[in-house]
Amino acid sequence: MPRLILMRHAKSDRANHRGADRARPLDPRGTRAASAMGRLLTGIGEAPDVVVSSPAVRAESTAELARIAGGWDAPLVLDERLYETGPAGALSAAHAHGARASRLLVVGHEPTWSLLTRHLTGAAVAMRTATVVGIDLPDDWAPEPMPRGSIFYVLQPRLFDGFGS
Repeated sequence: MPRLILMRHAKSDRANHRGADRARPLDPRGTRAASAMGRLLTGIGEAPDVVVSSPAVRAESTAELARIAGGWDAPLVLDERLYETGPAGALSAAHAHGARASRLLVVGHEPTWSLLTRHLTGAAVAMRTATVVGIDLPDDWAPEPMPRGSIFYVLQPRLFDGFGS
């Protein structure tokens, strides 16, 4: 059964950034959380086969920091469709890059991740920054019609403060 792993980007530096939304970087807490979640996923045997990210700086940085800290060989793919999209668009992008992956990590934004989790599972999950949700999908999943899945885990970085450091 394939697992779709949704990760919201880590905390960005909104207070000190004056440029475009897409260019907003992570703040120090976000940098630590992204790395910690990468180590955590590896530590629990959930390293992804493929990582797909929104091209927004905060999302790409989250994906790359998690990938490096987790020691993943998984390629990182940026997909424009993950920036300013809804659940259907995000699922379509995920499917395009990882339909055959056992574990596919997709890094993006709110409110899309909460809405997608609800559409796939019926559950309401608080997708705070750097939160990771693992959703089991049917073997033959496709973006249309939207598949039904089940939550395997919800991991929030504040629960694992200092993990792997």
